[in-house]
Amino acid sequence: MGRTKGARKRYDFHAHTFLSDGENSPTDMWSAAERVGHRVLALTDHVALEDPTPLLRRLAEEAGAYENGPMTTLIGVELSKVPASKIAEAARRARQAGAQIVIVHGETLMEYVPPGTNHAALAAPDVDLLAHPGLLTEKDADLAHAQGKVLELSARRMHGLTNGHVASLAVASGVDVVVDSDAHRFDELVPLELARRIAQGAGLQPDRVAAALEEAPRRLVKRCASS
Repeated sequence: MGRTKGARKRYDFHAHTFLSDGENSPTDMWSAAERVGHRVLALTDHVALEDPTPLLRRLAEEAGAYENGPMTTLIGVELSKVPASKIAEAARRARQAGAQIVIVHGETLMEYVPPGTNHAALAAPDVDLLAHPGLLTEKDADLAHAQGKVLELSARRMHGLTNGHVASLAVASGVDVVVDSDAHRFDELVPLELARRIAQGAGLQPDRVAAALEEAPRRLVKRCASS
């Protein structure tokens, strides 16, 4: 896997390991991201209402190997299929257990997600990012802006069908968006130039593409660092 042009400029906040439904270890994922030229890779394995402490402890142990390297590692969770009424509580528990980033599996078109997930995630203080929100409503886009949340444009084929819709609402509401891989294997990590094309394909204008790849990710990293 070769180093891409624009090395150390790629931010990715959504990827999985064999600790949930991925295929590779945390070390495999971070090593691959380092080779591709990532500046930041968050590993956000799936949890629901179980105790996230064992998962986060394991991620933290493997992240230690990269502490002084050129790439920043973030450890976190993706809250998945949690009843909407329990999302805020589950996010708080994950934060208390050491999650640097908490994302929520949004209401993608491609699989069942409890109704109300998008709204509950955007209202929850400890949630940072709403992944693949599907047919996000204008009301929830406004809520995302009011709460300082981040929305995801997904590189994963089954979740990215509504990227254009999400991008349009995000621009109208002034919400930050980022482009995430949702990688489940190390070879699914999305390099910078492909992330740029995904943002363009979602209909973002050049200044918005730059914001999605650089400015919004930097703000999200700062938020995670202060958590």
